[in-house]
Amino acid sequence: MATDDNLPPSGEADDHFHDECGVFGIFGRQDAAAIATLGLHALQHRGQEAAGIVSFDGSQFHVERHIGLIGDTFTKPAVLERLKGARAIGHTRYSTTGGSGLRNVQPFFAELAEGGLAIAHNGNITNAMTVQRRLQKDGAIFSSTSDTETILHLVATSKETHLNARFIDAVRQLEGAFSLVALTSKKMIGCRDPLGIRPLVLGDLDGAYIFASETCALDIIGARFVRDVAPGEMIVVTEEGIESFFPFEPQRPRFCIFEYIYFARPDSSVEGRNVYEVRKRIGAELARENPVEADIVVPVPDSGTPAAIGFAQAAGLPFELGIIRNHYVGRTFIQPTDSIRHMGVRLKHNANRRSIEGKRVVLVDDSIVRGTTSQKIVQMVRDAGAKEVHMRIASPPTRASCFYGVDTPSTAKLLASRMSIEEMAEFIRVDSLGFLSIDGLYRAVGEAGRNGDAPQFCDACFTAEYPTQLTDRHGSDNVRQLSLLAGGQ
Repeated sequence: MATDDNLPPSGEADDHFHDECGVFGIFGRQDAAAIATLGLHALQHRGQEAAGIVSFDGSQFHVERHIGLIGDTFTKPAVLERLKGARAIGHTRYSTTGGSGLRNVQPFFAELAEGGLAIAHNGNITNAMTVQRRLQKDGAIFSSTSDTETILHLVATSKETHLNARFIDAVRQLEGAFSLVALTSKKMIGCRDPLGIRPLVLGDLDGAYIFASETCALDIIGARFVRDVAPGEMIVVTEEGIESFFPFEPQRPRFCIFEYIYFARPDSSVEGRNVYEVRKRIGAELARENPVEADIVVPVPDSGTPAAIGFAQAAGLPFELGIIRNHYVGRTFIQPTDSIRHMGVRLKHNANRRSIEGKRVVLVDDSIVRGTTSQKIVQMVRDAGAKEVHMRIASPPTRASCFYGVDTPSTAKLLASRMSIEEMAEFIRVDSLGFLSIDGLYRAVGEAGRNGDAPQFCDACFTAEYPTQLTDRHGSDNVRQLSLLAGGQ
């Protein structure tokens, strides 16, 4: 849960899931840092708290890490001038309880015996605390609260001779989710965990190889999508080209299904599926499973919009922008009094009365976390004169916390973990509430349904069936510590 002092105290900031970060890397362009800045700008939705870029100019590394949006710092000519070289990796981050201080901003960089190494990571290493304690007993000193720093130490202390072998030795000791990029004086490395929980793609820009969390980062720079980095694959880029390794025992992939629901940008293609089209199919499945007599379908912007389009088309109802979002609200807005604090939701959303008044309204949103924002939006729509308000959610009820790089409240604070659907409907004050079934979600992404014995995706936030060991979860103190390390921060 976010605890940045700059966040609004109203609780709105933590009533939605947040992906923890996006990663980007480019090898073989003289304007590498500028290209990385553009790529990270396309990945800004994956993290808005801080960003960093590390470049290499053939003789030395250059590091820039700053709090704030990409455009706040990295578009300044003086910053880009300091990031010299034809190779760069970058990271954009959403902070969690571990803190938003500069010491946790990635990429991390260290001078090892063999030379400099920079690493940027999306995901969460679920045995990081256990590994850190072991390393600390051997004398390691950690300068952050991040699980990503663990990888640096594992590479540094590996007994293997060559970098590729040292890197493989390090990642084989990790549990959980990790899609990462690394940079040395001679190589750029991209790697995904054996289940492929978090996305990572390989691209090409006029012969320069690129790693990125999503294809939208390739589109913004005019790069060609080559392919997804395979689950369990490590790709090494050098001046001679690329080389692929598979250092893990083969496992059935378990890509995060919530990427399709919310995290990925609608214009990205993820694991061969266009996100926008999947979200429309999710909306259509939702309409078939949860029909309702209504006059209009209204998305909760922006994340509910594609699903609402699919719902409206399948239900034969008009689609209306009954709620307008203000895109220029900063997360540092100061709310000095209780009376203003309670207006927090209106800073981002306002009801379009002419579209809503006297109508039976279906509100479509991607998920319900704590329910506080849903409650306020429903009241806003009622205040605008809606005759009835029905809510349809484009995912199953979220009943469990994520430990794979997504900022979620503790399970006890998730509304669906402590209330029935009927109780949730009463809590958010809607006339009816419906969720997409787990099989309906799987149908929307192109499967016949969920294979209960061997699920095709990671859906632990809905089922509490975690696909990896959660070594650091033993004991209440460890659960708290795990949240500090969450998200590759």
